[in-house]
Amino acid sequence: MEDILNVTQTLIQISATIAVVAVAISVILLLYRAILGPTNPDRAVALDIIGINLMALAGLIAVLLVTTRFNDVVLLIGILLFIGTVALAKFLEKGVIIERDMD
Repeated sequence: MEDILNVTQTLIQISATIAVVAVAISVILLLYRAILGPTNPDRAVALDIIGINLMALAGLIAVLLVTTRFNDVVLLIGILLFIGTVALAKFLEKGVIIERDMD
């Protein structure tokens, strides 16, 4: 029974390590797209996906360290990512984030 647990633990560690490397490569490619993207919406999408990859990295680190303390970090990144995406979309659409009507 312990052999099965050891094999499972090793398989999870190898899989999580491969996933961390894949997400890191994805972040590097997305940084290229965010910096040299041809249009502003391309840059916005790249930044949004970078945030999603950061959430994935936090989750994978939680799996590798066998802890649940990173769950709050994942939720916080998700909330900030949502607010940032809404603000960026509003800026790209109207050119201003906060409208100040003095009427």
